[in-house]
Amino acid sequence: MELSQAVIDSLSIVGDSAHVPNKCYQRLLDAAFDGVVDSEQRNRISGDEAFGGVDKAALKEAYAGLVSCIIEATKHDTEAASLEAVLEDCKFTADRIKAFISSYQERKQILQILLGNVGVTPPHIVDVDWRLDYYIKNNHLEKVNQAVYLISLKTEVPGKPGIQDVQFSCTQEQLQDFVGKLKDATKCLEKISASQ
Repeated sequence: MELSQAVIDSLSIVGDSAHVPNKCYQRLLDAAFDGVVDSEQRNRISGDEAFGGVDKAALKEAYAGLVSCIIEATKHDTEAASLEAVLEDCKFTADRIKAFISSYQERKQILQILLGNVGVTPPHIVDVDWRLDYYIKNNHLEKVNQAVYLISLKTEVPGKPGIQDVQFSCTQEQLQDFVGKLKDATKCLEKISASQ
């Protein structure tokens, strides 16, 4: 897991007890995890009286650093040892590291499910129609004598009703190249699924 310098700087604020006192740390940690899991909890730190003595700018930066770290750790399925090393570099004490890792592991599964739902899913190919046309001549040339494949991919887009068509035409060489790329993509997906 690699974090940007801005995130590391923000996490260093969390690790510094001068900016985030020990009595506020667990509350801030819970607010960050709850904010990632539940969108209604995202502004919880702004009105919380527990942070009354903490500098507001430092508190917001610390919160942003924690949220970024949580999301990146979830995205990369980071192990506890790697996470511990990152937090140690950000000057977290052993107690703070233990609390962070404990909270992370408790919520890791739900975080991964939520992160998996983010983004746009590409269309799924469900069927293919094709036709071979042979052009003898066209408007520009008297003699063409070329085979052209007309391909129609039937696709399903998650969340949208019905089937949509993606149509294109290609020569035999282009079709062979397309089929080769599809085979390569299939092999890559098989390797990924076999490694999990």
